[in-house]
Amino acid sequence: MADDLKESETANDTLAPEPRREKPLAQVQAVPWLIVILLLALAAWLALKAFGPNETNGDPVATSLVAFEQQNALTVFSAQLAPVVASEDSRLFGTIKSKQVAVIPARVDYTLDLSRMDERRMKWDEASKTLTVQLPPIRLGTPNLDESEAQYLREGVWISRDAQDSLTRANTRLAEQQAMEGAANPTLLALARDAGRSAVAQNLAIPLQVAGFGDVKVVVTYDDDRALPKAEK
Repeated sequence: MADDLKESETANDTLAPEPRREKPLAQVQAVPWLIVILLLALAAWLALKAFGPNETNGDPVATSLVAFEQQNALTVFSAQLAPVVASEDSRLFGTIKSKQVAVIPARVDYTLDLSRMDERRMKWDEASKTLTVQLPPIRLGTPNLDESEAQYLREGVWISRDAQDSLTRANTRLAEQQAMEGAANPTLLALARDAGRSAVAQNLAIPLQVAGFGDVKVVVTYDDDRALPKAEK
């Protein structure tokens, strides 16, 4: 019986759980706060890198040039045109004649070449908080013809496949030429220039405000302002 009692005590000693070392409550609660503090410090560092003082945002001209570096070209306006053109075709010594009239929708984009912008084209007036920007002339893009939406009217007793293709190619060339001439209309050019002024002024004013220059006035001019009549400026 003494042996049984000894074995029971030995078993109880074996099954007894080891005492757990509890972490102090203050240490457990401090861990989440430490993570929050680290995240806040990281956010503050990122904000300082993005918006804090550096070698560019201390200079409004340098800050503006950084804004221009985001894109080499800026489309400021698009004109939707509908050239109406006509072509004729003659075959077999003039015995077979055909004609095609076409209405081909076209879009022409007006763009600014921002790759030409440098510090010589900008002037900052600290007293009036005014940035003057001189832009290169507006460029007309190649007309984009939407021939899938074109309308054709053909005349002729018999129009062969070759004649039809020839008429279509000729009308395409005429439509491109007419679209370019229409896009160069002084009224459309004036609209494009105004749109360019507004777009550039807005694109520069916002970065300058973020950089800490306050309510900045942006005055935009073009290289060819003096060469244009007053109605087109």
